[in-house]
Amino acid sequence: MKKIKKEDLNQELFDLYDSYAHNKIDRRTFVEKASVFAVGGLTLPAILEHLMPNYEEKQQIWANDDRLKTETIEYDSPKGGGKISGQLSRPVDHKKKLPGIIVVHENRGLNPHIADVGRRAALAGFISLSPDALSPLGGYPGTDDEGRTMQRKRDRQEMLEDFIAAFEYLRKHKECNGKVGVVGFCFGGWISNMMAVRVKKLKAAVPFYGGQPSAEEVPNIKAPLLLHFGELDKRVNAGWPDYEAALKANKKKYTAHMYKNANHGFHNDTTSRYDEEMAKLAWKRTIDFFKENL
Repeated sequence: MKKIKKEDLNQELFDLYDSYAHNKIDRRTFVEKASVFAVGGLTLPAILEHLMPNYEEKQQIWANDDRLKTETIEYDSPKGGGKISGQLSRPVDHKKKLPGIIVVHENRGLNPHIADVGRRAALAGFISLSPDALSPLGGYPGTDDEGRTMQRKRDRQEMLEDFIAAFEYLRKHKECNGKVGVVGFCFGGWISNMMAVRVKKLKAAVPFYGGQPSAEEVPNIKAPLLLHFGELDKRVNAGWPDYEAALKANKKKYTAHMYKNANHGFHNDTTSRYDEEMAKLAWKRTIDFFKENL
């Protein structure tokens, strides 16, 4: 099978994958429409392999990394799903209490990629908690297709409560200094924005290509924001002008970056939407932002 490069694929394919990944079309329709692009040296299996996540080969920090203490914990979310599990990770050699980061997954539960991101945050000098909003349904099922189906069964506002409860758990953890921020991706970006609205003690929020709160909710934001957008992500970006206008009108502290020629999901290094240069820049800015505010 020919090895495909990102530049071999038409932008329409990335937009098509975005529709599939966000439940706008089902898998059968996605495959049928993707088959149209199987021309010349491109085969449909090669296209699908390139677009779909590859968790086995693309982990950066493994769960057994001896520089970290990583474990699965459980906490209570009385206004949400009840008992929620999550990955708790921090450096093994820290001598003092650490600032905390809640890491929020996409619309498919705590998959291996987001768990990896949680460990990256820990390796940068934080104590991170990466909850799984699918816990009430048995947890991430092992595939993103099943994960998306399961997550649609949960109420979005109840899942928001699960991450707010995670914030309280981490803030009070004996190894945390009480200063906690949040970073989230896609659905998790919306959660990050909404936690900034709802959680007065939140110290920093970093939404990656996330949905926005309403203009009426913006006055409640206390935490500084660092917002990341992919230039080609028309779906999410459509709401940014109104959100920015509301942030300015209410004199909120924020910094926004639009990453040139980057798609939705550009930080996810397990799929073909990954943009290495932009992802590394966004992650460096994220860690620097947390170090400044936590």
